[in-house]
Amino acid sequence: MLTNLNASELRLKDVQQLFKFEEQFNDLFTSLLFLENLTEFEQQELQTIRNLFREYYSEGKISEGQIKFLFLAPLLKLAGFYHPSIKITLEENIADISVEDEDTLIKGRMDILAVNKTQGRTISTPFWILVIESKNSSLNASEGLPQLLTYAHTSLEHQTSVWGLTSNGMDYQFVYIQQGNPPTYQVLPKLDITRAESSSKLLQVLKAICLQYNAQ
Repeated sequence: MLTNLNASELRLKDVQQLFKFEEQFNDLFTSLLFLENLTEFEQQELQTIRNLFREYYSEGKISEGQIKFLFLAPLLKLAGFYHPSIKITLEENIADISVEDEDTLIKGRMDILAVNKTQGRTISTPFWILVIESKNSSLNASEGLPQLLTYAHTSLEHQTSVWGLTSNGMDYQFVYIQQGNPPTYQVLPKLDITRAESSSKLLQVLKAICLQYNAQ
């Protein structure tokens, strides 16, 4: 009998079992990315985003929609994702995922997906650069990890790796997901938008991901 699942209802344990993912931990972003120093302008823009977050957070829970519009969108723009060679889609339905050796079909909707349009012109499947899953500010950012891994698993059929990010507006959890037997995902340290040094690293990482894949 076919079982239909919604990605939003999956636990991390479910995803690990269904897709055979192996979890790894990596304390160093620099083992995967080259982080450039930020300009004075970028630091000033970050300060504006930090102040805005504190203002909204002090008033109560921040919704997923607000987090995407007020914080993720400005960060992506600042990092260089608003570029002609990159296409960003919102609230996109995933193709139904059929799990091998299981009578299971998974449905879901990605919050934000950035793909390389340049590669998309020459091949039928665009290259995924970054998949983002957002949660409201009352939830732990890591609660988006099961959905993120489910969506990212689709891309591993066509590319060797993809970056993922889950966020509740304050905390930003990056994961680096790779093909393999078994496929793996490396969990990087969480970054906090309210702290100057941590938010600087957040922007550095986003810029590095954008530059790394936009150059391919």
